[in-house]
Order: sequence, then structure tokens, then C-alpha cells
Amino acid sequence: MKVFNLRCEREHHFEGWFPSLEESERQLANHMTRCPVCDSADLTRVPSAPRLNISSGTPAQLATASPQSVWLRALRELIQNTEDVGPRFAEEARRIHYGEVAERAIRGVASERERIELHEEGIEVIAVPVPPIAKEPLQ
Repeated sequence: MKVFNLRCEREHHFEGWFPSLEESERQLANHMTRCPVCDSADLTRVPSAPRLNISSGTPAQLATASPQSVWLRALRELIQNTEDVGPRFAEEARRIHYGEVAERAIRGVASERERIELHEEGIEVIAVPVPPIAKEPLQ
């Protein structure tokens, strides 16, 4: 397994994992690899220090992981552990807040106005942009 540091045209840095150097070059040349933040296929390999990949998810690896990969892992975990209520987010958040339904972790879509109204009612929410790549499995 070859791990290369990559950068997209918008200066997002992340890792790409490939079975070989040749395969990485083929995928990059054919725009088969995409930035996990902005989905750009215009990527460049950047210099990196060699490292050993012994196992995944250890504290030492998380400490040396790129901020984007840590953010994507956290975002994917958030998506996996919440119920998507879509455009009914504000309505469902109110129902939970006022005890009309059982409390649970939800996510969905709310307009800026809806977020302000929820805040005025004492219902704290956070807006998190979710790029399409975050909905795909980790490589």
C-alpha cells in the first residue's frame, strides 16, 4: 500500500492510499481520485515523509492525520449516529425540545431563518456543511 500526500487546486491537503505508485499515477492522471473536501479532481502529489502503516485508528495515527481526514472521520461518525429528518429538521427539533417525541440525535436541513428561530426558542443547533465525499465509505 502506498500513501501519498495530495493537494487539490483549492489548497486542501489530504492523503491518498493506492496499491502501487503506478496505480496512483494512473488514477491521478485520469481524475479518478477526488478531494474529500471540495470534490475537485485537479490534484497534485506533494512531498511527504515516509511512515509505517501498522494498523488503523490508533491515537498516534490520529495525531499525525491531516485535519481534513480527522474532520471527515468525525463527520462520517456524526452521519452514521444521527437520524436524517431532512427538511423537517426545525419541526422535529421543536418536537424533541418540547417533549412531544422521544429525545434522539437528528440531522437535517434548516434555513438561516429557521436556525435563528430555533435559537430564540432556546433550541441550540449547529450548521455543519456536508460535502458529498463525506457520505461515502472511508478508503
